[in-house]
Amino acid sequence: MRDLFLLSQEKLAKMEPYFPLAHGVPRVDDRRVVFGIIFVIKNGLRWRDAPPEYGPDQTLFNRFIRWGRLGVFDRILSSLIIQVGEPETLIIDATHLKADRVAGSQTKWGCSPPYLPHKW
Repeated sequence: MRDLFLLSQEKLAKMEPYFPLAHGVPRVDDRRVVFGIIFVIKNGLRWRDAPPEYGPDQTLFNRFIRWGRLGVFDRILSSLIIQVGEPETLIIDATHLKADRVAGSQTKWGCSPPYLPHKW
């Protein structure tokens, strides 16, 4: 068996109250799908590169999008932050990117400049 990402039962029990209720057709196991979503995001993978043990990649993607729009992940993270309390340390990231000199010219005309006929 692969080295799969699995949460402990204690951690999963904290998240389960925030999962939406199933309406009609029973859903694929929520635990397995959540583990798959976390695995994909944690490792920076494409959805189709998720191990098949987590379920179909389309299911992982659809559940991530649907639950994201419903605010499920926001509520889970908010509740975890409240349980942890006030942080002792805050970190500010000062990362910046250097743009190429022609990058600024794209804003004048959109993605590509309009056709300008040559004057011969």
